[in-house]
Amino acid sequence: MRILVVEAQKHEAITLARNLERYGHDVTTVNSGTAALENHQQADFVLLDLDLPDIDGLVVCRTLRETGGRPLIAFTGGGTELDRVLGLRAGADDCLDKPYEIRELAARMEAVMRRLEPRRPAPAPKTTVSIGALRIDAASREVQLHEKPVELTRKEFDLLYYLARHPEMVVTRQRLMAEIWEIPVVQALGAQASRTVDTHVSSLRNKLGRSSWIVTVRGVGFRVGFG
Repeated sequence: MRILVVEAQKHEAITLARNLERYGHDVTTVNSGTAALENHQQADFVLLDLDLPDIDGLVVCRTLRETGGRPLIAFTGGGTELDRVLGLRAGADDCLDKPYEIRELAARMEAVMRRLEPRRPAPAPKTTVSIGALRIDAASREVQLHEKPVELTRKEFDLLYYLARHPEMVVTRQRLMAEIWEIPVVQALGAQASRTVDTHVSSLRNKLGRSSWIVTVRGVGFRVGFG
């Protein structure tokens, strides 16, 4: 990465440049605000000491932000909260008090770059689940068995789809009541809740033609089968 170091103190600029080059960066150093404004276009990242001999460092920081928009970390010599706040308000992505450790600076630069990277869109959720000859499409809420449609009620579909998305899991009646019927688990322990789940499981088995599509695990709950 091409880094522009804006540092009035020559020995500090040389030391920082050498350390950054050890991290594999291409470094250019300048010692004034005027030079920073003239050279920032060629940089990918700017490290700016706010204590400059010719132009107020906050003005340089604000101008660089408005004209280039490159990632920028400002260095403050005062070590006060106000110095850091002013630097951030002037457009710095981060502020670091001097003296600092090169490892902390490198870590802060990496953090700034991560924040500025465009966020990748989340992958579209998978809406179709297939188990053997059974195909469940959540987008269209359609179920096919051996390529023939199976008509299900809304709760029957939700129940089948939930079990199919957790093929390795034995799901308790209480969990099904919480997930499908949206009844809190603590309230889903009665006989009525159990009968509700059992009734829908029985109906599903009849419509799918085989009880083996939904397997009862005695004393625990249900899991999807393979027909």
